[in-house]
Amino acid sequence: MSTHAPNDANTSDTMGHRKRLRQRFLQDCGKTMQDYELLELLLTFAVPRLDMKPLSKRLIKRFGNFADVVSAEQEALKEVEGVAESSLAIVKLIAAAAERMLSEEVQTDVISSWQQIINLCRARSARGQVEQFRVLFLDKKNCILKDEVLQQGTIDTTAVYPREIIKRALNYGASGMVLAHNHPSGDITPSLDDINLTRTLKRIADDLGLVLHDHLIISREGHTSFKARGLL
Repeated sequence: MSTHAPNDANTSDTMGHRKRLRQRFLQDCGKTMQDYELLELLLTFAVPRLDMKPLSKRLIKRFGNFADVVSAEQEALKEVEGVAESSLAIVKLIAAAAERMLSEEVQTDVISSWQQIINLCRARSARGQVEQFRVLFLDKKNCILKDEVLQQGTIDTTAVYPREIIKRALNYGASGMVLAHNHPSGDITPSLDDINLTRTLKRIADDLGLVLHDHLIISREGHTSFKARGLL
């Protein structure tokens, strides 16, 4: 008798399970699937024939939900048992695809679609483990000339220099700017340093004919707009 029969049976079961997952996904594009099931289906495209359910559940347990897995840093993902280069690549591919789609959405019109700017900043910064300060430099038609991370700090602080922001704005020929930074702690309350920096930048920008449209604080839970709060 063949000693490979159990393995063949397991392979058959796994392939059947994968087919059922695909069929469930196609019924409603995954709306009724749990996070680990959606992640499991994604991983099947990276790893042939192996059961991906245990790895998907480990990833969800480690990071919390599907979005947090996709947004996790590569080094953190590698720490999870069973994450190889192929599975790492496909998980990060989803993050890159989502970011690219959001980027393309806001290339044509920024200010009239303000929610898209918020979505873009949240996709790029909300789940970051360290604080990032980014600036969206805009042209006269409010299209993005450059989206740039100027500083990346520790868990709760970053050093930002107004002269560097203004210098870049002039170099890019920008007419306006949107500031955005994340608070990894989840607290979206502006700090005194945040307020002082914003007001300093606005004074300089006004003198040079640049428009500081807003300063956004982003977190996993939501966002704060300095303009909406009357701080700008």
